[in-house]
Amino acid sequence: MPKYAKPSTLVKFMNNRIMGSLVRLGLPLAGAHRLTVRGRKSGQPRSVPVNPLDHDGQRYLVAPRGTTEWVRNLRAAGEGELRLGSKREAFTAAEVGDEEKPPVLRAYLERWGNVTRREFGVGKDPSDDELRRIAPDHPVFRITNRG
Repeated sequence: MPKYAKPSTLVKFMNNRIMGSLVRLGLPLAGAHRLTVRGRKSGQPRSVPVNPLDHDGQRYLVAPRGTTEWVRNLRAAGEGELRLGSKREAFTAAEVGDEEKPPVLRAYLERWGNVTRREFGVGKDPSDDELRRIAPDHPVFRITNRG
């Protein structure tokens, strides 16, 4: 079963409360957006800050902490919404296979590694072998705008 790196209370507070509030207000925190996806059990909207990645003409969501609740919900729903202030982008999501992940993970670490590298457990310039090793532990979704 893929890993899940449970965030500390401080990380949850910083990411979900503070960053979530700032993103909700539309402040561009280095590109962070608010992901909203329907809960797989409750059916209610669930929101969390995420860092979308544009890479090779595609857009991706990468799960640095592994198989989190937002990952499970997105797998079940197959669609969601990214928000930045009042701007909303509805999308469909397709999970990427492990063999396709290494270039996406490399690009994600180049873009967001300063705040997420610890979650991946790799150095500043990971080898292809390291990226293949960690790929199963980090779900990646290719997202396509529904609009």
